[in-house]
Amino acid sequence: MLRALAVDDERPSLEELLYLLNADPRIGSVEGAGDATEALRRINRALQSGPGGPEAIDVVFLDIHMPGLDGLDLARLLTGFAKPPLVVFVTAHEDFAVQAFDLKAVDYVLKPVRKERLAEAVRRAAELNGAAPRIPVHEPDPDHIPVELGGVTRFVSVDDITHVEAQGDYARLHTDKGSHLVRIPLSTLEDRWRSRGFVRIHRRHLVALRHVGELRLDAGTVSVLVGGEELQVSRRHTRELRDLLMRRP
Repeated sequence: MLRALAVDDERPSLEELLYLLNADPRIGSVEGAGDATEALRRINRALQSGPGGPEAIDVVFLDIHMPGLDGLDLARLLTGFAKPPLVVFVTAHEDFAVQAFDLKAVDYVLKPVRKERLAEAVRRAAELNGAAPRIPVHEPDPDHIPVELGGVTRFVSVDDITHVEAQGDYARLHTDKGSHLVRIPLSTLEDRWRSRGFVRIHRRHLVALRHVGELRLDAGTVSVLVGGEELQVSRRHTRELRDLLMRRP
């Protein structure tokens, strides 16, 4: 059973988060804090108590935008401790996901918080904490990939994705209508979508061959035009890309 701390300076959001966490059977206890300073004091007591102590905290569900010390600041402070609690960011802002990954966050949940999405974050925290065994899950839909937008899960067709950009352990999926950040490494998508015509052209980019409009050579530099963007091709991938484009129907 996880011992949790929820941190949010907006009282209605904090109360909703506490309600949802209390309803999850994997949460043994949960406390609330109205700002990062209060949370830091509570976490200090937990660390002094030790992992098995009565004050222990296993996971912190943390808002980002708060007055004074914000959520990212608190997470950075926690990285300096020998055995800090796990961190799940709960925020209305998508823009900080990469920073959250750099701070070793377990998950990044967008507001408004949905019960099912929060349950997934709790599951991840429980697995990392050793509180729950891994449960087999169904294979993902090969034709679509789920993305979150404003707290709503949408399913983007793989055929609509023009290229993918690596952002740490995340990947940004680009389509003609915009982009979406997903918590999947580029290498995983490369393996998963190789048979669907995606090819690595650079350590940071994966492109869909069907969306490549031009192959350009300028002063020894090779690039491709895909989805309205010009992307550089690294030397190690140039020959494979040219061969694949030549064989493209």
